Amino acid sequence: MEPLFAVPVLAALVGVPAVVLWRVLRGRRELGTSPAERATFETLHTASLAAPPLRAGLTAAGALKASRYLRELLGSPAIAITDREGLLVYDGAGEHHAKDAFIHAAETLGDGRIQVLGPEAVWCESPECPIRHAVVVPLTTDDRVVGSLAAYGDHASAGLVRATGEVAAWVDSQLELAELDRSRTLLMEAEVRALRAQISPHFIYNSLTTIASFVRTDPERARELLLDFADFTRYSFRRHGEFTTLAEELRSIDRYLTLERARFGDQLHVTLRIAPEVLPVAVPFLCLQPLVENALRHGLESKDGVGHISITAEDAGAECLISVEDDGVGMDPERLRRILSGDRDERSGNGGIGLANVDERLRQVYGDEYGLVVETALGAGAKVSVRLPKYRPGVSV
Repeated sequence: MEPLFAVPVLAALVGVPAVVLWRVLRGRRELGTSPAERATFETLHTASLAAPPLRAGLTAAGALKASRYLRELLGSPAIAITDREGLLVYDGAGEHHAKDAFIHAAETLGDGRIQVLGPEAVWCESPECPIRHAVVVPLTTDDRVVGSLAAYGDHASAGLVRATGEVAAWVDSQLELAELDRSRTLLMEAEVRALRAQISPHFIYNSLTTIASFVRTDPERARELLLDFADFTRYSFRRHGEFTTLAEELRSIDRYLTLERARFGDQLHVTLRIAPEVLPVAVPFLCLQPLVENALRHGLESKDGVGHISITAEDAGAECLISVEDDGVGMDPERLRRILSGDRDERSGNGGIGLANVDERLRQVYGDEYGLVVETALGAGAKVSVRLPKYRPGVSV
């Protein structure tokens, strides 16, 4: 027998750098003095307040919430933010200029260049109005101009031009992060759809065949199995939420195993050992069921005699430790490594999509250190282990 082989899964993790407004402050050299330290803190604090609304993308609601803080960063009487379709917000003095803000931004939206506008363009008949000049800079994501930021005031100094450009660059970074968040969400949704496509045909066919076999011999059991089947498929194909609780995931797994036990009879034994403390932990939707299905389909179906699956979930302080173990036929460790490292040919075979998909999703949500660890060898069964933090920013049901 080959020795057990532990495979820590390898995956590429794209790091997103934190963007801080240090360049806005580069003219302030005396950071050791109290006034300078206060100015630094106030600037970074203001930037931190502007960031969350912009992480939703360039929207009217986000621009409205962020505009006050962006105006504070620039020290301007007024600012305007547009997208390519129109004005999103005008914040500050001289609100009668709002009607012309999109016109002021037109050239910048067209060619992506900074504009400095004087009184001939920012005309005002009110002598009390402080708005006489504007600096308009582009907002970009992926090298595309998606909008503009304009600082309005009674002058347009070189310092204001530089500051507006720096603040716009910081806004760009937040919009880029918003795009990454959106891409991540779409990717996770696509991966869940891939899991559904993999799970449903095989499982649905076998389940309905099993239920049909009981219709005449044991109608009451057929009815109960049909209800379990309906509850399982309803959970698996739900369309809301990236996360669920461990309790919900285990409840769905129990329905799945109820249906499979009806098919395998006494040839399938299942042991569950679950710590009550970890039941409320938020987990990615459909992150455990594929592991159980993999153990059954690719570990036990080809095994002669009785097969056993053990599912454990333990409390480990700040983490939850979960494992799915079977005493089936196992897998060649080298083939497993190829599956989990992205080999398309191997993934398309038995067991490839489920394990690789779950591993990728776990790493996307929690970080590279939280991927699957698989211990297996030919003829020695398999054990898939998962570590999940109990609490993680952005992870909630």
